[in-house]
Amino acid sequence: MLPIYHVDTARKTILKRNSLNNMAYPAVTLERTGQLFGKGITPPQAVALILTSVQSEGDSALRRWCRLLDKVEPEQFLIPTEELERAYQAMPADLIRAMQLAAERIRKFHQFQPLPNWETREMGGRLGQRVTPIERVGIYVPGGTAPLPSSLLMSVIPAQVAGVPRIIVCTPPNPSPVILAAAYLCGLEAVYQVGGAQAIAAMTFGTESVPRVDKIVGAGNLFVTLAKQQVYGIVGLDGLAGPTETLVVADGFARPAWVAADLLAQAEHDVLASAILLTPDRSLAEAVKAEVARQMETLSRAEIIAQSLANRSGIVLTPDLETACTLASQYAAEHTCLAVADPGKWAGAISNAGGLFLGEHSFEVLGDYMAGPSHVMPTGGTARFASPLNVMDFVKISSIIALDEFTGRDLSRMAATIARAEHLNAHAGAADMRTKEPLPVEEDPV
Repeated sequence: MLPIYHVDTARKTILKRNSLNNMAYPAVTLERTGQLFGKGITPPQAVALILTSVQSEGDSALRRWCRLLDKVEPEQFLIPTEELERAYQAMPADLIRAMQLAAERIRKFHQFQPLPNWETREMGGRLGQRVTPIERVGIYVPGGTAPLPSSLLMSVIPAQVAGVPRIIVCTPPNPSPVILAAAYLCGLEAVYQVGGAQAIAAMTFGTESVPRVDKIVGAGNLFVTLAKQQVYGIVGLDGLAGPTETLVVADGFARPAWVAADLLAQAEHDVLASAILLTPDRSLAEAVKAEVARQMETLSRAEIIAQSLANRSGIVLTPDLETACTLASQYAAEHTCLAVADPGKWAGAISNAGGLFLGEHSFEVLGDYMAGPSHVMPTGGTARFASPLNVMDFVKISSIIALDEFTGRDLSRMAATIARAEHLNAHAGAADMRTKEPLPVEEDPV
């Protein structure tokens, strides 16, 4: 069920990265796309059709795509706040307590993140930076087979901490009450029941019902990700989320049942999810493989898990822990978990990871729900250069330049020299003019 690979084979298979641009789409996806949009239409082409139609037709296009893709047409896209409150009041008390605690920890964690305005007068006049929140942010919350109120909390709360004045949420039609309850818990008033690429289009261009935003964050399915890719530059993005992934580095100290449970938790997300174990311990590898087979028998999403484990997951036998950590850093997983005797010793060997989970009591599921950092993390190897969703995603930095006249005049000569080297004579001319102005006379001190 869960294949065991040697390093060389793993590098060519489960550890090999493919970009969104050269993705091999599953046959079932291509078949369904052709049925809905026309024979031979690829997913990127279908998304382009959706974006163009929503941009030109607004709400009427949204309704048409809801009918075709979601098999439902909402009476209105904006969900009344009274409906959010009813959903919240109907939730079991233990679920409310859990979501409240999660929200408190997410908020507290992100409040620690500094947003520094600073200024210096050591360079002639005033230089500095000003941090201001983005004015309008749109957050996409997936619906699908598993409603994700945690994704709403993990995306909305950092935006609130950053001070974003207008936050809207889009989620597929007829959303689960638990998503509405999470929205109420966050104090949201603008939740729209529109999903997929059409939701990204609506937030990008604006329609009669859905306001245009300045930045869109949140993960979604393939069509959502392709839509985000195509609208980048018109709006800001948090990133392009691919299939979710967990990589566990473990030694003989690890408990096989716990490692297996962590891999299964990742695999149940999606048939394209990746759950990978790197270990130098063959006994552990065999024990984890057996535990995976045993535990799967009791799980409700066993069919999804089986496809994930067979296609994009596996166990990799490494010569030693150092090699395992090197491979983990090269893979740059969304979630990297160190289930080893001394996780602190090996943490420094992994420089690329969306989230680094140290020790078996800091497992990835706690990161999904309760730990505090946002679970919206870079996928597809982008942890090499990208970060988890955080407060800085919801602000922008303006540079402040207020040089005094003496410094401005002195720097103008040098600026003109560089401008002429670049053959930009108008630049040089603008700088030269400042050098011809007489300097103000400094007053004698009294």
